[in-house]
Amino acid sequence: MTLLTRWEPLREFSAMQDRMNRMNRLFRESYSPEVPEEALTTTNYAPPVDIYEDEHNITLKLEVPGIDEKDIDVHIENTTLTVHGERKIEKEEKEENFRRVERQYGEFTRSFTLPSSVDFGQVSAHYDKGVLKINLAKKAEAKPKQIKVTVGADKTLEAKVLSKVA
Repeated sequence: MTLLTRWEPLREFSAMQDRMNRMNRLFRESYSPEVPEEALTTTNYAPPVDIYEDEHNITLKLEVPGIDEKDIDVHIENTTLTVHGERKIEKEEKEENFRRVERQYGEFTRSFTLPSSVDFGQVSAHYDKGVLKINLAKKAEAKPKQIKVTVGADKTLEAKVLSKVA
């Protein structure tokens, strides 16, 4: 089975820019006299998120593995959903023994502007297996409605009105 995915060339540039920024930050911080050992292990990052929508909900899924649920804060203020958290480094490891550090540690904040169709009273968040899932229910008036089309007498009436104009 072939899976089609949408290619977005600018996404690759954005990912490359994020990597370069992270590398530059690590380089600058590694020569910082204040906290040289922290430079290898702590950076700010933004966990990846998938957002999808159906007729009843808008759902966000954030990848936040290795973070305790007590270290995640989800709140809505006005029309902005904000997710804040922190991945803490395990202190059992000795920093001088690291050969390579690719996992990112530190605080993160992601903010999303919500559409007016969201019912702010019906928001839920669930954290399982490193994925934070936030469900935002839509208001009843924002949900699509099926409109029945009638055929018969109305169509004849419409045809009569059009013929009088001509």
